[in-house]
This record gives sequence, C-alpha cells and structure tokens, in this order.
Amino acid sequence: MSAIADRLASVQSTIADAVRSAGRQESDVTTIVVTKFHPVSTLRELHRLGLRDFGENRHQEASAKASELSDLDIRWNFIGQLQSNKAKSAVEYASVIHSLDRLSLVAALERAGRAVDGFIELNLTDDPGRGGVQPDDLPQFAEATLATGTIRILGVMAVAPLGADPRRTFARVREHSETLLRVSPDSSLLSMGMSGDYVEAILEGATHLRIGTAITGNRPAPG
Repeated sequence: MSAIADRLASVQSTIADAVRSAGRQESDVTTIVVTKFHPVSTLRELHRLGLRDFGENRHQEASAKASELSDLDIRWNFIGQLQSNKAKSAVEYASVIHSLDRLSLVAALERAGRAVDGFIELNLTDDPGRGGVQPDDLPQFAEATLATGTIRILGVMAVAPLGADPRRTFARVREHSETLLRVSPDSSLLSMGMSGDYVEAILEGATHLRIGTAITGNRPAPG
C-alpha cells in the first residue's frame, strides 16, 4: 500500500468505529478530503482509492485542478472564505460552498444565476473579524439565503476554535442546527470535524467531515 492508501485506511477504520459508537450508519457520513497545495497526481490517487469529494479553499488553485481533472467524477467542495467577485466562476466547478458567511456573498451567488448547495458557516467566537455568521443572526441569514431561490441550504458548517473542547463545541453546533431547521426544515446536515477532531464531530452528528493531513500527509509548500 502507498502511504496515502495506508493513511486513508486508518482514517476510514477510525470513522467506522466512531460511527458504531454513535449508533449511526457509515452511509450517513461523507468524507471530504482537503487537497490544498497537493498536486493533481495525489488527487488522482485518492480518486483511484474511492474518494469522490474533494475540498479546496483557494479559488485559483481549485479552478485549475477542476479543469485538469475534468475527466474524473469529482464533487468539488469550496471550503474557504470565498470572495464575492469570485462567486460566479467558483460555481462553475464547485457543487457545494461550505462558507456562506455574509450577505454580500449570497447576493453574488444569486447573480451568478446557477443553482448551488451551501452550508452556512457559523462564527463560534467573540471575534467579529472571523468568518462566519453569529448564531443569533442565523435565522435572518437563512431566510435571506433561501429568498435567492438559487442557493439550497444543506445545513451549518463550523470549525472548533483553538483551545476549545471539540465535543462541547460540536454539541453547540448541533443545537444551532436545530434553530436553522425551524427556518429551513430540509437543512439538517452538519459540516464539522477535521483531522484532529473528526471523531468528536461524528459523535455529535457530523454528516460531512473535512479531513486533510490525516489522509494526505503534510501539505507541500505552496507553488
């Protein structure tokens, strides 16, 4: 086995154990492999190993990879903060935007005129400079997003703040998700959990994991 295949098998085994502990089904959890800075050869190997969901957070890099890998059945997930002026070109390849975080981006996606799935990113800190919607603003933000008619809200996305207990953090995210469900009953998915805390995320109901180095290894230096 290659190093990537070995790491992937280890992660998949850990996911299976966590899913069983949570009394859930493995089919309920989607693994998005984060491939920032990794060459397309790595993505092709991951595809051969059965992965179909890939996550990128830099538009220029993501767009180039999507073009070069257009022969593969890849579902592209944009997981970083998306600039409003890049929204129209991003939805040409990205099926899911995991960072709906401000009304200007929502408006830009609406102007793009193409249907897209998205997660509302939550800001779980007191720092207004961080990306994400404050939980108290979630209902109003969701209503404005739904009003576009082109963005389908899948659920909420969050990153556990540094130093925070991930299990408690993800329990909070699940509670905020229930607020969203009162506005958008079909928006039940939870994008949370990365390489260091995906087990805790699964135990709190995560449906979409964003895992990078645990599968790909350390990122190469940016080119």
